[in-house]
Amino acid sequence: MVKNGTILAIFALLCTGLVAVISAMTEDTIEQQQKLQLTKLLAEVVPENMHDNPLTEHCILVHDPELLGSEQPMPAYVATIDGEPTALALEVIAPAGYNGDIKILIGVDSNNTLLGVRTLAHQETPGLGDKIELRKSGWVLQFSGWIYDNTKPALKVKKDGGDIDQFSGATITPRAYLGAINNAMRFVEQNRTQLYRAPINCEAHDE
Repeated sequence: MVKNGTILAIFALLCTGLVAVISAMTEDTIEQQQKLQLTKLLAEVVPENMHDNPLTEHCILVHDPELLGSEQPMPAYVATIDGEPTALALEVIAPAGYNGDIKILIGVDSNNTLLGVRTLAHQETPGLGDKIELRKSGWVLQFSGWIYDNTKPALKVKKDGGDIDQFSGATITPRAYLGAINNAMRFVEQNRTQLYRAPINCEAHDE
């Protein structure tokens, strides 16, 4: 019995060591893939002709739990041409999804025009709420070009008197999604000057 226990313990240690070695060997690759994926998504919400700087390297952290939906600082990326800011991409949280938080990436230019929206992460119901994913539906594409104006009605689903289609059988998800977009656009309008001037600080956050 003791002998079997010893063998199992040695086997467990070897497996743990092997997992640790593989994890260390793939860490750089995983990080590189994550950066490539982020670069791709940023290009989808901030057109390449609107910046000549690498967005992933011009990252700042922003904090506003009420408008950004998270108690934690959220990353934002400043687009510039010849050093002059042209647009922002920022990650926000829609906290009132059907199954919890929905993480969204939005791009907005200096004239309050919404350049694009993409869903980064969610746990919405497959076949209903997951239409917020571009690979499942083109629903998120309809927001590009919308101009935020605090004197005009915000984005709303038709059920709430707006113009945006809700999903059949799933209103909570698009309602939460639109709420997050409205809040994020309001946040950018209120803080644009400070955001454009903010020093790069995401690396310090990752340490």
